[in-house]
Amino acid sequence: MQNLSLLQSILLFAVPAVMAITVHEAAHGFTARYFGDRTAEVLGRLTLNPLKHIDPIGTVLVPLGLLVMSKVTGAPLLIFGWAKPVPVGVRNLRNPQRDMAIVAAAGPASNLAMAAGWTLVLVLTGMFGGGIQMMEYLAYMAYFGIFFNVLLAVFNMMPIPPLDGGRVVSGLLPPHVSSKFDRIEPFGFMIVIGLIMTGVLWNIIGPIFNAVLGFYLGFLG
Repeated sequence: MQNLSLLQSILLFAVPAVMAITVHEAAHGFTARYFGDRTAEVLGRLTLNPLKHIDPIGTVLVPLGLLVMSKVTGAPLLIFGWAKPVPVGVRNLRNPQRDMAIVAAAGPASNLAMAAGWTLVLVLTGMFGGGIQMMEYLAYMAYFGIFFNVLLAVFNMMPIPPLDGGRVVSGLLPPHVSSKFDRIEPFGFMIVIGLIMTGVLWNIIGPIFNAVLGFYLGFLG
């Protein structure tokens, strides 16, 4: 990545980043529909059109700003972002507590699936690239795709509501415990921001991220 200019990094990062966030949100909507809730479909959010899911701050400004900071300062690349959440009518689900946990898990699961797809692309570019510059650019894009999808999956599976991991934990807890756990949700983003500002976040997710990323990159031999 150090051989790329800032503009090249932005262009090669944009495609996998937008795909990762878009498919993540769409996966929530499609899974919710499978279990009986058509809220996302009615509101026009059951689509892979990224324009329906992009949040100007979370999808564009935050990832772009972090990428620019990484390139300018030489700091380690740590990029995350978010899209407009797909609405889910929990009461429409056939088994609200259980099904909501599955709906929540569908987003990170889609990111891990996309990371596998980008790993295959990276393997193929290594096998058939042969010094072709376009293939080298594709390899960089594939690496970005693996990196961002793994980071998005690991970050979102933190057991803090309203992150996906928090909703999964809520779905696994007994109902009386789950209702108490859900009271954390109004403060969830403040907790996450606090973890980021204090540097504790990476201490929590870093080892998991590195292990999962290493799993995918291990296929490169």
